[in-house]
Amino acid sequence: MRLLLQRVSQASVSVDDETVGEITGGLLVLIGITHGDTIEIGRRLLSKALDLRIFEDDAGKMNRSLRELAAGDPGAWGVLLVSQFTLYADTRKGRRPSFTDAAAPDIANVLIESMAIEIRSSGISCATGRFGAHMRVSLVNDGPVTILLDSADIA
Repeated sequence: MRLLLQRVSQASVSVDDETVGEITGGLLVLIGITHGDTIEIGRRLLSKALDLRIFEDDAGKMNRSLRELAAGDPGAWGVLLVSQFTLYADTRKGRRPSFTDAAAPDIANVLIESMAIEIRSSGISCATGRFGAHMRVSLVNDGPVTILLDSADIA
């Protein structure tokens, strides 16, 4: 599983010119699922993402996590979770990426939905894109801060 985290001051996703998910601040999380990924792998990666100290404290240092910020002001902070199978693009051969490392859509959809439920159950608001749809993602990257988490790298 791969999570591409972007610290944002706002983000939204639309399908057919209709906004289907948005947040005013927090993390835009692009999520890619591969073969063998499980709900437990997702929980570990998600815990890491929500606890990363990548938000500024009062002194301007990256010293606060999204979980901390959301606990203090739940309405102002959230996660926008968007399916992104292209995070598993294989570009080693030729000029057309292969996506054979991405999980089948039915499996990926279940795992992504479980991740959204997990975020909400932790007390953090979570908006989502629409799985399988052509989506337009808009964001204001704050910092900019962009971090890739890969389950292969998480103990």
